[in-house]
Amino acid sequence: MLNRIGLLIFFISLFSCSSKKNNEVIDTPTSGKIKIAVDESFRPLIEAELQVFHGIYPEAEIDPVYLPENKLFEQVVKDSVRLIISSKLFTEKEKQFFYNKNLYPKEVAIAKDAIAVLVNRDNPDSILSVDQIKQMLTGKIASWKELNSKSKLGDIQIVFDNKNSGTVRYARDTICKGEILSDLITALDLNTEVVDYVSKNKSSIGFIGAAWVSDRNDSTQMSFLKKIRVVNISSQSNASYDNSYQPYQAYVYNGSYPFTRMMYTISTDPHNGLPSGFVSFLASDKGQRIVLKFGIVPATAPTRVVQVRENY
Repeated sequence: MLNRIGLLIFFISLFSCSSKKNNEVIDTPTSGKIKIAVDESFRPLIEAELQVFHGIYPEAEIDPVYLPENKLFEQVVKDSVRLIISSKLFTEKEKQFFYNKNLYPKEVAIAKDAIAVLVNRDNPDSILSVDQIKQMLTGKIASWKELNSKSKLGDIQIVFDNKNSGTVRYARDTICKGEILSDLITALDLNTEVVDYVSKNKSSIGFIGAAWVSDRNDSTQMSFLKKIRVVNISSQSNASYDNSYQPYQAYVYNGSYPFTRMMYTISTDPHNGLPSGFVSFLASDKGQRIVLKFGIVPATAPTRVVQVRENY
């Protein structure tokens, strides 16, 4: 009889411990361990944000996984993460997937980013119109000589960070208005590889997130990496120095630079846990000041607009 009672108590205790583990909240806004998924083009900014966040909250451990944009939703569906950082919001169909699970994604804008267009330092054609860029991307312009008869460069070599990236989606959907991109476009793996490729190939032109080309050694964030040249882009057909702009904060902020996009956090955190805590930090004064230092535009903090033009 005693053995039966002891066995019964054992099973009750086992069930109670198991039930507690299943329902226990294992993270708070400032502590615990989680994984998040981030668009790879936003890696420089998010790594800086995490460094400060972890310094302030040593009991928090956030492990970022940097992926192409179209892989982010997959991570949330598999319940691998409760927070993603992307330039693309969920579609209504994607939201319905979560509604059916009684989860309601929370979207918060944290920055206004830009797509930077890069050419080699030896390429003199560094002022282009939106239409010229579109014709390059769709294959209607294939040679630098079609843009400038005096050019000594050959066929245009277009490079992106990754075929599944948000930058490619932006080029297709926003710049080219849904037109099919040229099959001659090359997709590498990382934004850093795009910078290196363009710096070594005179006929190349690259497209990456603006945070990757800001010169970290310039405390004013008003200069770009010296190994490449950042193209001036004009919304007008007759592109010139006077009507074209680079992705400086001022021109991203006031809309003069045409290739801009918002950066969002999308959380499916059902309780006020560590994902929510990190989102609050990103939107806070400290988090937004870090955004400012990376040469992009804060979404929730005032921006000091300083206009700068490089001499050509």
